[in-house]
Amino acid sequence: MNLSVTGEPEALRSGRGEGANVAEKVLGAQGLVKRFGPVTAVDGVSFEIAAGETFGLLGPNGAGKTTTISMVAGLLVPDAGSVTVAGVPMGGSSVEAKRHIGLVPQDLAIYPDLSARANLEYFGRLQGLRGSTLRQRTAEVLELIGLADRAKEPSKKFSGGMKRRLNIGVGLLHRPTLLILDEPTVGVDPQSRNSILESIEALSVEGMAVLYTTHYMEEAERLCDRIAIIDDGRLQAEGTRDQLIELTGGVDTIRLTGSGSLDAGAAAVEQMPAVRRVVRDHGTLVLTVSNAPTAIAPIVNAATGAGLSLADVEISRPDLESVFLHLTGKALRD
Repeated sequence: MNLSVTGEPEALRSGRGEGANVAEKVLGAQGLVKRFGPVTAVDGVSFEIAAGETFGLLGPNGAGKTTTISMVAGLLVPDAGSVTVAGVPMGGSSVEAKRHIGLVPQDLAIYPDLSARANLEYFGRLQGLRGSTLRQRTAEVLELIGLADRAKEPSKKFSGGMKRRLNIGVGLLHRPTLLILDEPTVGVDPQSRNSILESIEALSVEGMAVLYTTHYMEEAERLCDRIAIIDDGRLQAEGTRDQLIELTGGVDTIRLTGSGSLDAGAAAVEQMPAVRRVVRDHGTLVLTVSNAPTAIAPIVNAATGAGLSLADVEISRPDLESVFLHLTGKALRD
């Protein structure tokens, strides 16, 4: 399990990134350091992303996420470390590496007086698209971001969420090998946020590598194959969600509420290998278990077989907030 930020990361695995090899590696960031005067904003950050994989940088504001992706995209030159994109080294004047990148910044980069289609066509021409290729790709992107029916309207009439989706569309036009999304849902309403996340989820179908920064735990859990927790400019840990959860001990809680023989039910379940502890709380048994989704069925069968009539079964699992607190000693949004 790759939960260390020192040395070369292990081969990518899990989800769409499983079985990745060197040929499939789209992004390689190694030992990135960036200082602003006496402040070290990024300190030795290393990670890799494979084709078709969504990789999340999860951390609070000021953790170093935007500085990291600015170095990855070639907008900032690192004080130490290196970046390769599709096997091409990134340098301050490197055009070849940057051609592989679609960057969606946190601040909107669209023209308010232009329509959605005109915005996409303008940026498409900047990216070298012309004629029927540009028209076809513009239409495809409008469908993907859910703005095909509003294509002729000036973007200044759009909601915040629609503007964000158009911003994402600009980054997608030239079919980048690596798409970088910096906090793309900041400041939008829940409905628009969900639409944005649905658009991003659809990108995996095209086999695109995605680097996604967020301070929203639920977004990282929903979108990302692997997640790196970043704080104070350093990667605190990196892995799949389940691998990160294991850092907290990986234990879940199951609450069995019911009537009948509570003592007999407790005696039956506490003998099971997955159960670490059983606490009686009035009409409820509170179980500390390993891997609750797998253990729940045998536990319920054992409890009911012992004479416990269940009225409610509740599972609580540790989340990335728990991991961040465990690693840093503070809440994710502190």
